[in-house]
Amino acid sequence: MSVTEPSTSPSDGAHSGDPDGDPRTGSQEYLAKRTLRTGTAGWVLLAGLGVSYVISGDYSGWNFGLAEGGFGGLLIAFVIIAAMYLAMVLGMAEMSSALPAAGGGYTFARRALGPWGGYLTGTAILLEYAIAPAAIATFIGAYVESLGLFGITDGWWVYLVVYAIFIGLHLSGVGEALKVMFVITGIALVGLVIFAVSALGLFDSANLTDITPTDAAGASSFLPFGYLGIWSAIPFAIWFFLAVEGVPLAAEEAKDPARNVPRGIIAAMGILLVSGAVVLVLTTGAGGASAMQESGNPLVEALGTGTAATVVNYIGLAGLIASFFSIIYAYSRQLFALSRAGYLPTGLSVTNKRKAPVLALIVPGVIGFALSLTGEGAMLLNMAVFGAALSYVLMMVSHIVLRRREPEMERPYRTPGGTVTTGFALVVAVFAVIATFLVDSTAALACLGVVALFLLYFGLYSRHHLVASSPDEEFAVLAKAQDDLG
Repeated sequence: MSVTEPSTSPSDGAHSGDPDGDPRTGSQEYLAKRTLRTGTAGWVLLAGLGVSYVISGDYSGWNFGLAEGGFGGLLIAFVIIAAMYLAMVLGMAEMSSALPAAGGGYTFARRALGPWGGYLTGTAILLEYAIAPAAIATFIGAYVESLGLFGITDGWWVYLVVYAIFIGLHLSGVGEALKVMFVITGIALVGLVIFAVSALGLFDSANLTDITPTDAAGASSFLPFGYLGIWSAIPFAIWFFLAVEGVPLAAEEAKDPARNVPRGIIAAMGILLVSGAVVLVLTTGAGGASAMQESGNPLVEALGTGTAATVVNYIGLAGLIASFFSIIYAYSRQLFALSRAGYLPTGLSVTNKRKAPVLALIVPGVIGFALSLTGEGAMLLNMAVFGAALSYVLMMVSHIVLRRREPEMERPYRTPGGTVTTGFALVVAVFAVIATFLVDSTAALACLGVVALFLLYFGLYSRHHLVASSPDEEFAVLAKAQDDLG
């Protein structure tokens, strides 16, 4: 079946024998078993979702960038990446207002770049969201061990418990899940305020530059690893914002998505800019760059001992859980969208009575749990960033293509600066992809191999079995029809 044809004949090469509805006919039964609950979230809840995706990045993970670029290198990387995310979010706000569907970035790329580009984008996003919870699980384990909870000294029990509990909560339905997430995120933000107030009294500017400079080009106390250290620190600066782009994945479950999704993602980005800058400066200034560069719970160690450190430790656990919880939501919606459209096996998109995609929640969770058993949080972080940065490149290309090819498309929100804004984000995202190879070439190459396997599956099988009646494919069909009429 040509992906741009709304063919419904049995000879179109689509799946057969699907007990949950036959995609060959684009049947209502097929789509009825693959629907999400609509009208669940307004812009405030969507903003909370955006912050929830990312808040764990303030509590742990970013600090490994100190070992790559020192405080100066990570600070410069943070400024560059913050600018990239702001530009990217403005571009995504426009695309999400024009194309509100559960596929998010995949939906945008499918419309702009065709089935191959859409599938590659969806695969990169899925890679990011499937691996990020595994990295966060290792950080949760570090926080639990530092608290001495339940006498746990081996993190794999923690990984198993958090995956089981939070996948179970998501299976109960999106409305319940997002409300729980919103509360946890609020607690995590309170924890950052408590940390900031406590860390101010411990701040010493000398701590920012206590890493001994190397002999690298441009090395100094501010840039102990030289100019190249700035580039190497980029993946860890991304951790301050990684996954905020997932807000459009809630488009089909939002109230008035054309209006609320852009408002939600922009509000989330504003909060994250402030929290990230505060955490980077105060944690390093209070605890020292040298001590923080390998810490599993940097905010706690920066405060040392005492009541404030204990409170932040407990609340930090809430922050990590908030991101873990919400990124499970993100990977399930991305996998749901790809499966519903036939890019991946259609059984993965079947929803239960509460309109939660069961296998789309469970399958990546099993894979993520297996990855978390490595205990290599920094490596998993770099792998998640590879998928994220690759998807950013493709999404920004999509915005530029749609602006130029479909200038008359209805856009309730328009990106300030247009393609100049997203062009800037595109350039930085390309450098971010390369940076993941500078940090850990083996991990980045492994991710590249996984992407290649997904593309092989698409080329040999699923591109001949796409479901023309799925929302994401219908966007493309309508665009093709409009072009033909024109």
